[in-house]
Amino acid sequence: MVVHDVLTIGRCGVDIYPLQTNCTLEEVTTFGKFLGGSPTNVAVAAARLGEDCATLTGVGDDPFGRWVRLEMRRLGVSDEYVIVDNTLNTPVTFCEIIPPEHFPFFFYREPSAPDLQIKDTDLDENQVREAKLLWVSGTGLCEEPSYSTHMSALDMRGRKDHTVFDMDWRPMFWESVDLARQRYAKVLDYATVAVGNVEECEIAVGETDPHRAATALLERGVQIAVVKQGSKGTLAKSSTEEFFIPAMNTTVVNGAGAGDAFGGSLVHGLLQGWSLEKTIRYANTAGAIVTSRIECSTAMPTQDEIERVLAANHTDALLETPQSAESNQ
Repeated sequence: MVVHDVLTIGRCGVDIYPLQTNCTLEEVTTFGKFLGGSPTNVAVAAARLGEDCATLTGVGDDPFGRWVRLEMRRLGVSDEYVIVDNTLNTPVTFCEIIPPEHFPFFFYREPSAPDLQIKDTDLDENQVREAKLLWVSGTGLCEEPSYSTHMSALDMRGRKDHTVFDMDWRPMFWESVDLARQRYAKVLDYATVAVGNVEECEIAVGETDPHRAATALLERGVQIAVVKQGSKGTLAKSSTEEFFIPAMNTTVVNGAGAGDAFGGSLVHGLLQGWSLEKTIRYANTAGAIVTSRIECSTAMPTQDEIERVLAANHTDALLETPQSAESNQ
């Protein structure tokens, strides 16, 4: 069996996005169906940049589950580690889109989701050990057996480059903040890269100041700490470097997919051996491009798009990019 360069583990499903913006869900009349789930979308974003990606996740034995697997393959992500659950439905998530800052998610994942039912026996040890990059997220830690499966994967791998922890804090999935803190702490023992916003850093290391949070993450043993600050920009720190990259100015259509685009570009930069500054600059730009589009997975930019926007370095460049990456499939 082929070992893929990138393995992400965790959430997947169907994102139902309004095709009309500036409307509450009560007012929306038309929707689009898109591949969703942060770790899966990170894999899509990295694949869009040329990386060889697979995702370990779960879907239901239903039409949405079959579509998710087809869409993963269409977008360049291997579905060989997608587990089919015969008892639970494939999750559906709605997003309300009211720019510039109101993008709440409404998750339909009860009583559980197939991606939270992945087991130790679903792990391909050779893939976990030998992947050039393993990406895990905070959401996958919220429930058993998924949490134990994540820890088994991390035990198999050890603290090997690159093991990325996307803190991805979704409070509605957790029974308590204390449990999240305990489990985040255990994952940090294995991570070589930690990525999160200020709220997520507070869960992980008890700090909300970006500089103190980055320092605390490094003290936990990660090699690179990335603290995202939304419209302010991103702080990245290693033992030898520290950079603050301002956010790129853009007209926001939907901010919901920015973090996944950022993650996919971060994966690409790490695997290409880029400098930390270049990696974060590209990741910021990828996130900005996706915020200028309605959807997430099919909106992920190519490297040419990212480089064009970086070269132009002004809002007009974003406005000239295609409104959907579907046109580039």
